[in-house]
Amino acid sequence: MFWRNRNRFLIIISLILLIVSSAAARPRKMQRLSTGTWGGPHIRIEVGPRSAAIDYDCANGTIDGPFTLDSKGRFSWRGTHNREHGGPIRIDEKHNGRPAVYSGSVKGDTMTLTVKLADNNEVIETYTLKRGSSGRVFKCM
Repeated sequence: MFWRNRNRFLIIISLILLIVSSAAARPRKMQRLSTGTWGGPHIRIEVGPRSAAIDYDCANGTIDGPFTLDSKGRFSWRGTHNREHGGPIRIDEKHNGRPAVYSGSVKGDTMTLTVKLADNNEVIETYTLKRGSSGRVFKCM
């Protein structure tokens, strides 16, 4: 009788563990950032269906899509960051684009965005943007 109850107990525990592990293994629902303009102090982002163009004080950049957000609104996207300078751009001037990681989160119509260079982990800045805002960007003189 002991072995019979023990086997029943082991089967019940195994079923419970199977149910719990399958629930934990379910993929999280991914969301997509809609196309449009996001802006804030010193930054503006134009999100298209496959990429985004960023314009910020004395710099610009691009982000490669897809623009997915996890179930908590967090993201980490790859792109480029280009420092700018005052004065004209020369025809023979070398492109100074560097790989960058754009990470943060979206809650409602507010985005928090941190720009970090991928090759040395230098954090450029953290910005707060609003959906539909054109932002306010000051270019180098």
